[in-house]
Amino acid sequence: MAGEPTQTTVLLQSRLTAADGLKDGDVPGAPGFACFELAREAEFREVVRTEWLEATEERDFIVKTKVTGLQPGTKYFYRLSFGDTRESAKPGPVRSFKTLPATDSEVAVKFVVGNCMNYAFFQSGPKGTGEGAAPAADRKLGYPSMEAIRKLQPDFFIGDGDNVYYDHPAAKSAKTQQEMRRKWHEQFVQPRLVSLLGDVPAYWLKDDHDYRYNDADTTGDKAPTHALGINTFLEQLPVVDPAEKKPITYRTYRVNKFLQIWMIEGRDYRSANSLADGPNKSIWGATQRAWLMQSLRNSDATFRLIISPTPMIGPDDGTKRDNHTNPDGFRKEGDAFFAWIKERGMKNVFILCGDRHWQYHSVHPSGYEEFCCGALNDENSRLGPKPGDPKSTDPKGLIKQLYNQTEKSGGFLQVTVTPDKTAEFCFFDDHGALLYKAAKSSTPTAK
Repeated sequence: MAGEPTQTTVLLQSRLTAADGLKDGDVPGAPGFACFELAREAEFREVVRTEWLEATEERDFIVKTKVTGLQPGTKYFYRLSFGDTRESAKPGPVRSFKTLPATDSEVAVKFVVGNCMNYAFFQSGPKGTGEGAAPAADRKLGYPSMEAIRKLQPDFFIGDGDNVYYDHPAAKSAKTQQEMRRKWHEQFVQPRLVSLLGDVPAYWLKDDHDYRYNDADTTGDKAPTHALGINTFLEQLPVVDPAEKKPITYRTYRVNKFLQIWMIEGRDYRSANSLADGPNKSIWGATQRAWLMQSLRNSDATFRLIISPTPMIGPDDGTKRDNHTNPDGFRKEGDAFFAWIKERGMKNVFILCGDRHWQYHSVHPSGYEEFCCGALNDENSRLGPKPGDPKSTDPKGLIKQLYNQTEKSGGFLQVTVTPDKTAEFCFFDDHGALLYKAAKSSTPTAK
């Protein structure tokens, strides 16, 4: 698969295996050697090859490398040449990705945001009894949403956290490195997911379930540990250059003339959830927060989209305390941020969030808006609270909600930015049916 595409670079990753699919609930790895081959045409007449990489048990038989020197807005074909030895290597299936357009390009850009892929619920139902599980045909192929996204042909996909669930099913919660790796193997071997990621490059963020466990922070001895959660995420996905010794997972990319995106790290630097809320309690940490604020000020993009693994507006369930919507969580940091961007007159700043298992479009009292992508699969979806709900984080009804799902379903958010400087936000269900659409026109940016 391809990850983190820029105008001139991409991360390519694969895993050598001893089987094509699950075997005794896992996909066994295989040692060997591999290199990636790239070309601008599917026939590979002019090939560029990366250096040879060795697949070892220590790295879960994963090979990963950063490719540089690419051209903006260009489709590339790639394949893995692999074998027991360099001499015996043969090419595998052909995949493709497209680099980001030039930063001054006015071409249309389309991407999809999705999260919360609960494999256990999909295969066995929420209670693990088989009731409420996906149909048998889908359980073999994988999430229908993956095929629906592929048919829309987005320029890229953003996996906004909870890409696996270490703590589901609860009786088989993953606590060791081997158990955690197995969660990634069973998830990413599904044919529909393989097909999507073979055609579409992706950016990945983590949340609680693909870090440690539900609502996890950096504290406590409960397994898996903070360090193991961070390292396994970096191992299993193409997020950072493998040569980077001190990787940072918050980042921003200028996608074209009109669009810039920010991807937030919500677990590595957070204060303990149990602390009383106050000016020093933070999800982002001081360094990331300063980076976010300064890079927002530096941007002259028409649309500035912040992709957050957790909600900032909601409303959410009143019992939680691990995100910016929660009064006993991190509400003060969230409110201070909205006050800061409003004070500076920043226009067309939108939050695209994950974590919550229902789709909604909400407006903060400051006027800033949030789109929640919902859960990717039906079996992990639910309905959410509305403004004014006494059991929500907004019992006084201060939030204006323009959309909230009335029937639970899996699905995703598609964003399209067009040459006429319009951003279109569309919610789809997991079979590709359009549920809601909101269009935002450009207004002069301010700093």
